[in-house]
Amino acid sequence: MGLSIALIEPQIPPNTGSIARLCAATDATLHLIQPLGFSLDDPRFKRAGLDYWDAVDMWVHPHWRAFRGAVSRDRCLYFSTHGTHSYLDAPYAFNSVLVFGNETQGMPARILEKHADQTFRIPMSEAVRSLNLATAAGIVLYEAVRQLGIREPWAQVGGRMETSVNTSDEDGT
Repeated sequence: MGLSIALIEPQIPPNTGSIARLCAATDATLHLIQPLGFSLDDPRFKRAGLDYWDAVDMWVHPHWRAFRGAVSRDRCLYFSTHGTHSYLDAPYAFNSVLVFGNETQGMPARILEKHADQTFRIPMSEAVRSLNLATAAGIVLYEAVRQLGIREPWAQVGGRMETSVNTSDEDGT
């Protein structure tokens, strides 16, 4: 298992497509947690991922509980403008799942409350409320790569992954 990015109910197709391309570039897995604010067939989503879709290991979960049933809680690190710690201090591991809220509502309050000690932020000027989701995901993912000493992420897992869009329908906690 390598690094993963999880997006909770992403709303903007080009942001999510750009994050999919980021995942292809680093062999990170992408988890999309529904409902999505767009269709996976949306041309803006596809365009942002360019021709890298065959290199994206993408899982689509019908809701938060299905994601929680598929991914161990101890692997998750949460990123939000409301985080209490710097992303530079996150305890990245080779199997970390970097979890982000969506573009309009951010990280859900229930997650911020329950996982305050595992919630991190990217420092920024007070004049700006938030960074673009794709930018934030890129900053955090490459910081994890740097801290873990991975020089060529694709070499760590033996080459490009095949595309696999999986829909889980479990109602786990």
